[in-house]
Amino acid sequence: MEKINSENGSLLFHVREVAKKQRRFETAAQSVSRMILEKGLEKRIHAGRTVYDFNFFRQGKKHLIGWYDEINDFVHFIKDAAEGGSAAEMGFVLVGEPGNGKTFFVDYICEYYRRFLALPENRRFTFKFTGLDKALGYNEKVAELESLTFEDPMIMALNLFEERSQTESWLIKAGFGEKYLEELFDLRRSLGASSEYLLYALKERFGGDIEKCLEYVKVFPVPMRESLGTVTGKYSAGDKITSSGTDLKGEESLQHLLLLGLDDPNKFDLKRGALARVAGSGIHFADELFRNKKDLVQIYLQVIQNRIVEISAFIWPIDVLIIGTSNNDAFNQFISDKDEAPIHDRCRICYVSHNTDHRIQMKLTSYIIGGKKRTTVLGSEMHEDPNLNYAASVSVVLTRLPLSEKLTPVETMKLAAGETAGEKGNKTLKEVIDTVNANPDVTKRWGQGGIGYRNLGKTIQILAAMHESNEGKCLFAKDVFKAFERIILDYVPEASHRDKFMQDLKIARKLYREQIKTAIFNAYRDDPQAIRKDVMSYVNMVIGMDAENLGPDKMWKYKDPQTGEIKPIKIDTNYINSVEKRLGLATQERHDSFRNTIRKIYGQKVATDPNYDFMDNQELVKAVTDVRLESDVAGAGSLVGALANRTNEENVKIYNRMIKTMLEKLGYCLTCASGTIEYYCEKEDES
Repeated sequence: MEKINSENGSLLFHVREVAKKQRRFETAAQSVSRMILEKGLEKRIHAGRTVYDFNFFRQGKKHLIGWYDEINDFVHFIKDAAEGGSAAEMGFVLVGEPGNGKTFFVDYICEYYRRFLALPENRRFTFKFTGLDKALGYNEKVAELESLTFEDPMIMALNLFEERSQTESWLIKAGFGEKYLEELFDLRRSLGASSEYLLYALKERFGGDIEKCLEYVKVFPVPMRESLGTVTGKYSAGDKITSSGTDLKGEESLQHLLLLGLDDPNKFDLKRGALARVAGSGIHFADELFRNKKDLVQIYLQVIQNRIVEISAFIWPIDVLIIGTSNNDAFNQFISDKDEAPIHDRCRICYVSHNTDHRIQMKLTSYIIGGKKRTTVLGSEMHEDPNLNYAASVSVVLTRLPLSEKLTPVETMKLAAGETAGEKGNKTLKEVIDTVNANPDVTKRWGQGGIGYRNLGKTIQILAAMHESNEGKCLFAKDVFKAFERIILDYVPEASHRDKFMQDLKIARKLYREQIKTAIFNAYRDDPQAIRKDVMSYVNMVIGMDAENLGPDKMWKYKDPQTGEIKPIKIDTNYINSVEKRLGLATQERHDSFRNTIRKIYGQKVATDPNYDFMDNQELVKAVTDVRLESDVAGAGSLVGALANRTNEENVKIYNRMIKTMLEKLGYCLTCASGTIEYYCEKEDES
């Protein structure tokens, strides 16, 4: 930060720096918009549609996950406000169920906005009046008075004269071109009552000599104090008794009342309120906005609509971006009170659902599980089952999905994640989403129910506290379902929701079991990618079986999309037919239809993602696994028998070899490896 001295602390110096584009003069919306858009964006395909992914929101170790629609709404709202649209006179409010990331979203923006403004080229400046004891006969204790709302020095410059022509002449002498002047005056607002009072008192004292008046005005950087709520500040709705308008607007200062005249607006201590501290192009976070009592809501209405703080008929124009949050229940209760409709009308409401993409959820779940090593109560290192994240993620996502006659829960889950779901496609999913989103009750819309982020965190806490986890020194994935049952019973008050969530858990256990089958076969083959390779072999055979250059030896060469290398493959029609038989395709017509679907998916997916491997197609993976088990170890039953009945040397060798592979190549520890094999040998949760 540059050092402020008598020369560069003058208003004229600051104005010249702005004219040379060395310092900036812009609104909060313009700054936030620039901050976001400077980082660029990427186009992505999500759940079958194109979305914009803004890089700004993906910074750091703990960044926002998903939120494509919500982020897009926010960015366009800010952009509209920055361009002088209707959003400039509105607040942006995130409404949704607890634990879906609303507060994290606002905190993230505030944190990066502070970092953004800390850069020298983005610093915010304000001004103070000094030497008032000499100039105006003020008491020494109030000889120096800062702008109560951290006004930008350019606001002072644009209000130096009563006539615009005089102000323009002064600014042109300071270095501004005529074109730039129009942009300046578009951002002009009146000085706050306290600053305007002192400016005109100085003018009167020095007979309108502006240069003399400005000797008593000093420019300095706005202090970046997170703990004091400057630049970015938060006000959380309090109880009805202790909260008051003072919390937002401030009040009269007893000390200044004794030292200043009754007509001097500087007698008010606006900085005691949360709004004044962010009034100089800052962000105000109104947490649980609609839980505030009516008099505070009225203050917010005035601030959002007019961008002013008013006390005792004194007015302070402010530049602030207001972002609020609200839980569904508080919002619905607020809306039912027709008297409070004006503030609802002045807010852009963004309905935030829980995440319903299980792949994205796995990233969120990794936040909860944590990056640091866990330990048992005895201090031993605690291992994490490689299947834990998947088991926890599909469990919570299934609870968030509505029941539908058009799609099964698993089909809905797959389509929501952009995966294949048999013959069902994104059109069907869109119909389901549109149907539930047409409900006037927000709580019944897409993703608005289910187990939230905090309850998922409690689930992992319960799992870590289990006797089995501490004794085995491992967070075993199968045990997470017990923890979920505890959460559902303890934290879900409505019986119909509890019943649905319990059914969702049963489905999640079956999906977990299919995941286990793949892991077991990979361990048997001593290859972490065994099933993936077999699935891609089937896909490549289907694509190549009708190729024109297919020779009598059934050998076909294809270009690997991942490496670009030319690879040969032998078309094994027996293998293809065996896999499709496992899929239940009884007629040749159904065989051909399925193969065409595989070719179509390959053409669509690989074009945008060369690493796509069809492993999201659970039915195909299951069929390939069963076929390989049949051919390699005479069926799943034989492998189960070998693993469960370790009474002969050969079976012990198979078991030990698989345990070794799971420990060395698949990320298991002895506890979860043996537990997974034991679970595989049981009939529990079989599809």
